Amino acid sequence: QVQVVESGGGLAQPGGSLRLSCAASGNIPKDFLAGWYRQRPGKERELVTTITTRHTAHYTDTLTGRFTIARDSANNTVYLNMNNLKPEDTAVYYCNIKTETQSYWGPGTQVTVSS
Repeated sequence: QVQVVESGGGLAQPGGSLRLSCAASGNIPKDFLAGWYRQRPGKERELVTTITTRHTAHYTDTLTGRFTIARDSANNTVYLNMNNLKPEDTAVYYCNIKTETQSYWGPGTQVTVSS
């Protein structure tokens, strides 16, 4: 079993920055895909970005350049650096850990972008 916990959400002003963290613990395999998803108010959950064990990152086209994913494999932690935040980035952000056989989600962390 794998436990996933996000942190770092909160209130940011437009143009500001936040850094989200995702800590994975438990029976974690060496290889897994880590990803960040978000669910904006009234919308379905959507992919933000993923990163492989070899640190290959994929970004949703509309977010490229503002969001950056990073991975600390030694500590099983994944980060999402968000810059130039916009009100439309307001959402609950979820971390996902995907192994060969299972997919694990954290409870999410709220990000609100407002002046």
